[in-house]
Amino acid sequence: MDRQGICTAGNLIADVIYRIARYPGRGELTTILGEREMAVGGLACNTSLSLAQLDRNLPVYVSGLIGNDPEGQMVLSHFGKFKNIDTRFIGLRGQTSYTLVLNCQETRERTFFVGRGVGAEFDVEDVKLDQLPAKILHAGYILLLDALDGPDDAFGTRMARLLHDAQERGLLTSVDVVSEAGDRFRRLVPPALKYADYCVINEYEAQQITGVTLRSADGALLQGGMEPALERLKDMGVRRWAVIHCPEGAFGMDGDRRFESLPSLRLPEGYIKGTTGAGDAFCAGVLYAAHEDRSLSDALRLGIASAACSLGGPDSYSAVRPAPEALAFYREMGGA
Repeated sequence: MDRQGICTAGNLIADVIYRIARYPGRGELTTILGEREMAVGGLACNTSLSLAQLDRNLPVYVSGLIGNDPEGQMVLSHFGKFKNIDTRFIGLRGQTSYTLVLNCQETRERTFFVGRGVGAEFDVEDVKLDQLPAKILHAGYILLLDALDGPDDAFGTRMARLLHDAQERGLLTSVDVVSEAGDRFRRLVPPALKYADYCVINEYEAQQITGVTLRSADGALLQGGMEPALERLKDMGVRRWAVIHCPEGAFGMDGDRRFESLPSLRLPEGYIKGTTGAGDAFCAGVLYAAHEDRSLSDALRLGIASAACSLGGPDSYSAVRPAPEALAFYREMGGA
């Protein structure tokens, strides 16, 4: 099979967003400001939509579960804006996963209430690997997919089985993780890394997985830990590229264990309209470069460019530009 395109498999989430005057104490009342907003979220939404923006001719496949409900129809409507997004691998049953997002105007903090919905049931068989013509399967988020985070006697987790089965069929595999507190990282992520060609995660996730400290107690980035952390990810099994991104820059290690790093762009004051989905936009840039057989340094550059474009819009993908325009913006902002 002549494989082309990228499939994102995992979380398909409807975000229901309310702006509130202040977060109430227990038993208290608060005021909702303006109309509620609806947006898409989750890896399979954000990354696929950013990929479609980077290249309108790239085949993008989406695999996940949604309900036949208004939230599910809203998710499908976003995919319907792009002729190159193929939704035939999305299953319809149950209730669409959703997140209630409360944006507090007083503190600028966001609080999230997650309804797992049918996304909790998404499992290996739902991906339909035998019918999938993609070149790369990008799956996640690990820690937010109940069934795929479940145990597997042969591979440790169901996610690890999915990635193994994908590689057996000739696909390249990629994984991403959701940030959470706790000890589940070191239990659920390493089994999947044994069958991952690419791993693209942020510095907090890398720290939790590898045990290498990447931020000091005062929040400063410890860049000296990046190479050892990437080495550990490679030791855990990542075959091609291990990549760590953070607000300060991007760091990676290729299949020959060559270390690469690039700083983030200095964006104009007032440019940033929202940070939602910037990590997924970065990941989309890296995966697109991998699909096009570019170098790791090119991938880090496009990842930074894609994320920087994403920051210029209020949602997770609408401000992402076609790859040549994103790279032109990168150079305009002083990137080398």
